[in-house]
Amino acid sequence: MSTLFQYVQHPHIERRKAAGPPKVAAAAAAVHGPGAIGKLNAKIGLRITLIVGTMWCAYLFTVLSLVSAPSAFSSGNMLIIVSWIAQTFLQLVLLPIIIVGQNVQSAAADARSQATYDDAAAVLEEAKQIQAHLAAQDAAIERILAALKAAGHEA
Repeated sequence: MSTLFQYVQHPHIERRKAAGPPKVAAAAAAVHGPGAIGKLNAKIGLRITLIVGTMWCAYLFTVLSLVSAPSAFSSGNMLIIVSWIAQTFLQLVLLPIIIVGQNVQSAAADARSQATYDDAAAVLEEAKQIQAHLAAQDAAIERILAALKAAGHEA
């Protein structure tokens, strides 16, 4: 390697290699805690989210909410009708649909994150190749300078 330049690797490189990309399990431990109770809470929460966050659940909740629709509409009371629409139908049906949408967005974000991580790893490897190329050039320049100096030319 050249005496003019000494490459010093950034300390983050080794930490990044050891840790790898962020994982859901690490995020769950950060939110719920790393202990047994935290793991149980994360597992239960994830399971319920996976069940409720499906279109099948949205269809089931729609049917369930429609059971009380005839009573609400036959009452003729505008407050009861609005209450049924807002509190029964919208909240019950939109909850799983929103979770489905968030799951789709989350999957896309995860794919983008993984692509960014992979791109960063590729850029890092390219940078290492550039460093090796520069080191080879430095060595060649030093050999040329030494040869010129030996031949009696000023560098």
